[in-house]
Amino acid sequence: MTVSSAQTAPRALALPDLSAASAALTLTATVLVASLAYYFLGYDQGAVSVFGSDTHVHEFVHDARHFLGFPCH
Repeated sequence: MTVSSAQTAPRALALPDLSAASAALTLTATVLVASLAYYFLGYDQGAVSVFGSDTHVHEFVHDARHFLGFPCH
């Protein structure tokens, strides 16, 4: 039994469609999430919070702030 060359040809890899619009949307979403994470971990101190003088977010991420080296006391 012989094998034809068509059966042994390498298969092409299926690559995802990365159009410019898709790449821009992914980059925008990544920057937005990173900016929110930076704000809540690094800047939100309670007194200058966008939520008023509520410190619930600050206390929730308090240990992460120390672990990442952000001063908060």
